Amino acid sequence: MSTGVYIHVPFCKSRCSYCDFATDVYRNEESVERYVRALIGELRSQKSEVRSQEREGKSKKEKSELSDGEGLPSLGTHHSSLSPQSSVLSPGRLRSSQDDSSLSPQSSVLHAGRVRSDTIYLGGGTPSLLSPDQLGRILEAVRERFEIDDDAEITVEMNPATVTLDQLKEYRSLGVNRASFGVQTFDDRSLKLLARGHDADDARKTYELLRKAGFDNISFDLIGGLPHQKLDDWRANLEEAVAMSPEHISLYLLEIHEGTPLAEQVRSGRQPLPDEDLAAEMYEAMLERLDAAGYEQYEISNFSRPGRESRHNLKYWELDPVIGFGVSAHSFDGSRRWVNARDTLAYVRSVECGDSPVVEIDRLQEKQLKAEFAFLKLRLNRGLDLAEYRKRFGSELLAEFGEQLEEFREIGLIDIEDDRLRLTAKGRLYSNEVFGVFV
Repeated sequence: MSTGVYIHVPFCKSRCSYCDFATDVYRNEESVERYVRALIGELRSQKSEVRSQEREGKSKKEKSELSDGEGLPSLGTHHSSLSPQSSVLSPGRLRSSQDDSSLSPQSSVLHAGRVRSDTIYLGGGTPSLLSPDQLGRILEAVRERFEIDDDAEITVEMNPATVTLDQLKEYRSLGVNRASFGVQTFDDRSLKLLARGHDADDARKTYELLRKAGFDNISFDLIGGLPHQKLDDWRANLEEAVAMSPEHISLYLLEIHEGTPLAEQVRSGRQPLPDEDLAAEMYEAMLERLDAAGYEQYEISNFSRPGRESRHNLKYWELDPVIGFGVSAHSFDGSRRWVNARDTLAYVRSVECGDSPVVEIDRLQEKQLKAEFAFLKLRLNRGLDLAEYRKRFGSELLAEFGEQLEEFREIGLIDIEDDRLRLTAKGRLYSNEVFGVFV
């Protein structure tokens, strides 16, 4: 089993109204360079001292104004919720002073030698704001730390109007072979409402640049259920995406997260709440159109041409190890999850001082591992192999959860066939109801 490597680059030109990820506004080149140096420092460091409430006796407050008074460039920050990987992280569990050793989780995983990896994923934020030199230095540090497969999938998230043709060609020369492209919508009114900082024509031009630069593995992100968006608007988005023919499409329905500008707009009545019935119609329209266009659904929100699934993201759903670096990065080694500081300055300072940026560790108990294994596998169209569950945990899933699952089988949300448990097409619309059985 190969380990995935995740690198978080928090900088964005502007903050989208719906975003609750750990991001910072791009203020100046010096701030970004300072962050890149810290990121490389973390990758090259084997030293760690986990900061926790138990070890320090109190919680460390993270500053919102990032100026360290030491003559170094300051870093803008935004306090945010956890990154996408954290949706399965149980909050509030910190490492105790008696736990394991003084080694960091990363070093305890990797100290025996370089670990093999077949995926590298740079997410954010907007990693395409990095210069080719900065990206090259980061990838060099990754290759020093990990044994990277020759055919590794190396993905960089990109936003429209943040790249040039020469920049993309240099990215390709560094080994980047997949672009995850944040289109979100082709409707300029919706883009303005989302504060995306680009228009639909920017998205079209950036896609053309990616093709000219030699990218043959491109993923689109689209969001449905936007305020004032009608079903015909959504269909038009799907039509344009299909016509452009990327290798992979991720389609999400809008969620309103507390603390975001969009949440405040909804709370004050300036924008409407998402219509759940309309969102369900949009999801069904998406399934029908992409299937007709030859895309295979392999996960609740993800579709690809045959063989072009996101190998990195599959690691999260398969509960495979992923080691994260950078501010707010999350990691999993098979039994533990840990998270870096969510404040950019706190992260940078800890690395510059030779300390660990890790602030939380959760050692998962068997009950948690069983739950995560079940509902993450169920996100995949191929579902959960009951024999694999049996082998991994030495118990029968249907003996533990059969009574509750039978209710969902009777109403058509799940299928149990050939020793495999799957969500039905209807079940994917109500997946959270099914997942609730396990958590």
